[in-house]
Amino acid sequence: MEENVRQELDAMEKMVLNWKKVYLNDATPDGNNDFLVEEFEEEIITYVSPYLRRLFQCDYLTADESQEFLSFCQGQVEDLRNLIKEVETPPAKPGFWQKIVKETVISWRKAP
Repeated sequence: MEENVRQELDAMEKMVLNWKKVYLNDATPDGNNDFLVEEFEEEIITYVSPYLRRLFQCDYLTADESQEFLSFCQGQVEDLRNLIKEVETPPAKPGFWQKIVKETVISWRKAP
């Protein structure tokens, strides 16, 4: 692979990672974030895939190299999906009632 093609792929990789970061920042804990993953995947299909196809058709990339980059992109889609699930289900923090129950159990055990 030529150096200028490698630079193009590096730039596209950064672009995909930036898109993922923006979509992740738009995710809300209340759910209903599936559209973010769909839009991210749609951007890859709309902007990245045709460019890779053209690089392949012009013999700047081999089939393996273009498939490797598309696999990277699909991995980013799955990663975004998993990260959004984490945003939607944050770890539970002890709430007010959990603290009251804990204190009641402790004081009950101390009682004679």
